[in-house]
Amino acid sequence: MSEKTGCACDTAPKLIFPCSGASDVGEIADRTGRYLTAGGAGKMYCLAGIGGRVSGIVESTKAAAKILAIDGCPQDCAKKTLEHAGFDVFEHLRVTDLGLKKGKSPVTDENVNEVAEKAKNLLACS
Repeated sequence: MSEKTGCACDTAPKLIFPCSGASDVGEIADRTGRYLTAGGAGKMYCLAGIGGRVSGIVESTKAAAKILAIDGCPQDCAKKTLEHAGFDVFEHLRVTDLGLKKGKSPVTDENVNEVAEKAKNLLACS
């Protein structure tokens, strides 16, 4: 009889909460969340539901294996929304920390892929 070995975070979902702000870097964060979900790296989840304290969304988030907040800019809306809801253990990625500038970063596949690669590393089991 063989035992399955692997990452404990394979048993619960990895949830991704991207900023969906009005700026270009907010759109890059949002598209990154969608790209990661389509690729199976995690599941994009509802940041507005966290902010609105929707019980089912909050409870599902508590059960997540990993949580990743992706913010577009230093306003850190996704991070602050999670913190205000009582979450203090999660990964955080800020698009502008990767050299992209708010108001000057076109929403391209190249920029989304750059952010997604960093995000994948943060979602990986440790």
